Amino acid sequence: MAKTILHVDMDAFFASVELLAHPEWRGKPLIVGAGPHERGVVSTCSYEARKFGVRSAMPSRTAYALCPQAIFVEPHMEMYEEVSEKAFDVFSRFTPFVEGVSIDEAFLDITGSVHLHGTAERLGERLRSEIRSECGVTCSVGIAPNRLLAKMGSEMRKPDGLTVMPFGRDEIRKFLAGQPIGRLWGIGKKTEAALRPYGITTCGDIQRMDQGRLAAVLGSESAAETLREYAFGTADDTVHWEPSAEKSVSREHTFPVDCADRGEVRETLLRLVGEVGRRFRRERRWASTARLKLRDSDFETITRQMPFPAPARDDIAFRKAALALFDAAVPMRSRIAPLRLIGFGVANISDEPGDGAQMSLFDAPEENARKKRERLSETLDSLRDRGLLH
Repeated sequence: MAKTILHVDMDAFFASVELLAHPEWRGKPLIVGAGPHERGVVSTCSYEARKFGVRSAMPSRTAYALCPQAIFVEPHMEMYEEVSEKAFDVFSRFTPFVEGVSIDEAFLDITGSVHLHGTAERLGERLRSEIRSECGVTCSVGIAPNRLLAKMGSEMRKPDGLTVMPFGRDEIRKFLAGQPIGRLWGIGKKTEAALRPYGITTCGDIQRMDQGRLAAVLGSESAAETLREYAFGTADDTVHWEPSAEKSVSREHTFPVDCADRGEVRETLLRLVGEVGRRFRRERRWASTARLKLRDSDFETITRQMPFPAPARDDIAFRKAALALFDAAVPMRSRIAPLRLIGFGVANISDEPGDGAQMSLFDAPEENARKKRERLSETLDSLRDRGLLH
């Protein structure tokens, strides 16, 4: 039985959520990310800003040069996460088979629920309508027999559009024949440039090309096989819907100027640890691994990680692990290389503080100490939430 896959992509999500708090910005170019004179990048931007050539991941200084009249605002992740949770609640009303790709994107297997709405198109329109009314933002939807085509469909009528892709093999082949190869997954500008001298610019060109010749051009038999499958519209139709909590919680900081002051870097790390802990403790869960990320002025990135002695969720355990990782990566007496970015996170998350086994009497002191640390962290979170502590 052919599947029906829906891909939903929230339109300019961060910018759209910002407009909920600032409706006076509507119709104006809005850029979410680092400030116009900072060294960071654009997270996302409104469609008004995109008309000037501004794009995600672009240096903010470049974005300012292209659109100096734009409104620049730093990201407010807590606000975005709140709207995202509402959106995913809407998705789950249409099918239990929801795979979250990111905070603003998901695949839904609607094979078994299409009949409840009459047609897949009607289901998609109702989903878009509920997102608009309950979340205050818009989304674009693609409906197809597999993930590749569904994602292509969601990109075809952005923003606030819906596209039902062909489902029959011949119709899919004919539709893709005229599509630029850049529409396919995994085909970036470098691959497009490499294929262009051979007259390969559309999916139809790949469909007509012998796989052996394509492999010679790409230098890889497996890459040629995958590219031909995509050009014919053959792709994975599995939505990995198993419910799962966050796999990690992390925060990063990009320094305005490369920082070689060990004390300042260390202080920044501790601030990030506090932010991670506060975010992590919104739910009842424990982490087993701590991670440190450092990026120098040459964009070389190193990551270090270590396990906690026992699953943890308190600031004391988080700080101890973060400083141990930092001291190992940047020894106390060594000269610190100028750093562009530092990040801290926790991973390997579980719903229990241990393996679920019954604690013995000899474990009680450590168990009590852990609970005291957790209560202290939660109390400090509460004071911060009330504005009584910074």
